[in-house]
Amino acid sequence: MKLRPCIDIHNGKVKQIVGSSLSDKGDRALENFVSEHDASYFAGYYRERGLSGGHVIVLNGKDSHYYEESKRAAITALSSYPGGMQYGGGVNDENAEEFLNAGASHVIATSFVFEGGLLNERNLSSLQRAVGKERLVLDLSCRKKDDGCYYVVTDRWQKYTDIKVDHTSLRDLSMECSELLVHGVDVEGKSQGVDGDLVEILCECDAIPVTYAGGVRSLSDIDVIRKRGKDRVDFTVGSALDLFGGQLKVDDITARLSL
Repeated sequence: MKLRPCIDIHNGKVKQIVGSSLSDKGDRALENFVSEHDASYFAGYYRERGLSGGHVIVLNGKDSHYYEESKRAAITALSSYPGGMQYGGGVNDENAEEFLNAGASHVIATSFVFEGGLLNERNLSSLQRAVGKERLVLDLSCRKKDDGCYYVVTDRWQKYTDIKVDHTSLRDLSMECSELLVHGVDVEGKSQGVDGDLVEILCECDAIPVTYAGGVRSLSDIDVIRKRGKDRVDFTVGSALDLFGGQLKVDDITARLSL
């Protein structure tokens, strides 16, 4: 179990947002924090502290007029910390190599792989051929439906798929990539506590690393992830981190993890 750093970019700026508020229409999102620093500043901060394996995510769709600006910001972060961070946001088989060449350790894919609400095996295979399974992370960020089950959401977390996040899907998809990234979208950016039920599901995947994101607000939440995730699930901290206007300090988190 370890802390995975994050840099979220929206409309060209490093931001922390409420995940469920993100909308392609008008490139809108409810903002918790907008930084005056560029993305490379945060990448340098993580590099200096030896925090690796995190992710840089572009939250604009490829049709947004902000996409290229956000992409440029992401590439400055990747080049500032070569091999230290993963990239996600509009990844497909044609552009994935560009982000690896810019310094990403891995690429993160969602919408290209879960196209039309289902697993597109052809796209998945094409992406695996382009970058290698060892450099591919699948994003299973999810939301809960009325049936009480979690379903993968795509297109900036706006569209439900038919893919449940459960023991079966974790087992099957863990054989197709090197890592899994899962945002609990219903709690993402709200700093109201983690989704412990989701963490318990994620800890069932012990074949490859799994990173959980969403709702961390205190050191006690990290203890919840450790307990309910059986010390197997990595995590990110966004809005609650002092870097992003919160109160949690990176040094305090790493000290907690060493106990």
